[in-house]
Amino acid sequence: MNTTNEMHLRFLSKSTNEGFARSVVAAFVLELDPTISELADIKTAVSEAVTNSIVHGYRRGSGTVYIDMKITDSRKVIIKVRDKGAGIEDVEQAMKPLFTTAREEERAGLGFAVMQSFMDNVRVSSTPGKGTVVTLEKQIVQLK
Repeated sequence: MNTTNEMHLRFLSKSTNEGFARSVVAAFVLELDPTISELADIKTAVSEAVTNSIVHGYRRGSGTVYIDMKITDSRKVIIKVRDKGAGIEDVEQAMKPLFTTAREEERAGLGFAVMQSFMDNVRVSSTPGKGTVVTLEKQIVQLK
């Protein structure tokens, strides 16, 4: 599996940048001519991952969100959304539907569940006090 294209993006952890990140990722994946559904899936998952970095990673404080994205020769899209924020104490628990640490903000706790429902693979690695990396993978089907 060789990389055929890649991009790196970083931006401030401001909620207004979530739409920007979603749009940049969508524009980058267009070279694969994805279906509307595939594109919507990727945009939704990226939106959730970026929102998690902003709301939970930096707790609405200031920081940088990083997106590293590559496309492979097998038409797989791999997106890493990373922050250097608070980190997650228990990743397994955090990935359970309805779990949230931001109850005062009425969060639904569905971010990871949403990501998993739209992507082929979701991996989360985190170190408390050092940040979190969410890796999203999606195979783009080649239409004939």
